Amino acid sequence: MSGPAESTKDAAAADAAIQVAAQALASGELVAFPTETVYGLGARADSDEAVARIFAAKGRPAEHPLIVHVASIESAREFAATWPAAAEVLARAFWPGPLTLIVPRRPQVAAAAAGGQPTIGLRMPAHPVALALLRAAAQRGVAGVAGPSANRFGRVSPTCAEHVRAEFGPQLRLLDGGACAVGIESAIVDCTHEPPALLRPGQLERRRIEAALGVPLALPAADSPRASGTLEAHYAPSASVLLLEGPDLAVRTAHPPALADRGVGVYSRRVPAAGWLHRPMPGDPDAAAQELFAALRWFDEAAAHEIWVERVPATAAWEGIRDRLQRAAAARTDPDPSPCP
Repeated sequence: MSGPAESTKDAAAADAAIQVAAQALASGELVAFPTETVYGLGARADSDEAVARIFAAKGRPAEHPLIVHVASIESAREFAATWPAAAEVLARAFWPGPLTLIVPRRPQVAAAAAGGQPTIGLRMPAHPVALALLRAAAQRGVAGVAGPSANRFGRVSPTCAEHVRAEFGPQLRLLDGGACAVGIESAIVDCTHEPPALLRPGQLERRRIEAALGVPLALPAADSPRASGTLEAHYAPSASVLLLEGPDLAVRTAHPPALADRGVGVYSRRVPAAGWLHRPMPGDPDAAAQELFAALRWFDEAAAHEIWVERVPATAAWEGIRDRLQRAAAARTDPDPSPCP
């Protein structure tokens, strides 16, 4: 796990950086790479030894499944015992894109990446650097790359290269692909049940997924597979997160902060009185998702001990953001949060 950050912003150097990173993956090393959702911490998914390095680096329990990133539907099928009709429909409709599909796992393949489950989560990311890396790795015999978010277990996901450097330092090989366009993790659909179930919402709205399937998505069942990012307490900054309705937040911040509130950050669409540590929340859900994790990290960097967050609208367009904020807030009462990015 060595090597400097590699910038892919210079087109002349991009291919060389990607080829070096692909060879590192083939050799069993870790590589951090950008996707359209968040940055991933990657290892070849077909090597349990390489995948173990992910768990060790993140401090993540080995029974927590990882998402495997692939360069094509054909590559995805290499990990699947069967390829459900729903998976084919959704992959054709939304790949490359921010959608993870859970399918039955081929026995003896990627057991560590799947957290020991008989199922596996697969995704084809919509980021040119990620796709180029996956294709270059495939040329070296790497069918897929396990890639949870590139942060310490339980912390806020990274959406730019600087966040990854802050988590792991300069020794981790890192492809810098700029800021992530989507900003929160992919939606996860369990295709092992009929009808398929939405296990984690994302910016790809459930109505679009349902329209492609032609049936409503089910709720997660008691026997649904474990999936990344679905534990109660996730995505937590160092500061405690408190979700507040707009009117309540307006009352609390109508006057300059008292001495006891000097370390409180306010993340809201409403403008508080002067003196509060405030960061405006975008009113557009796509813009809000794109900057959500960066905003939470900003409050940590500003030494906030608590973040008051205005609740987002209870509409379909905000479902993924609402999910991430609820899980971040759950960590304030959980002495040992166990997030699964």
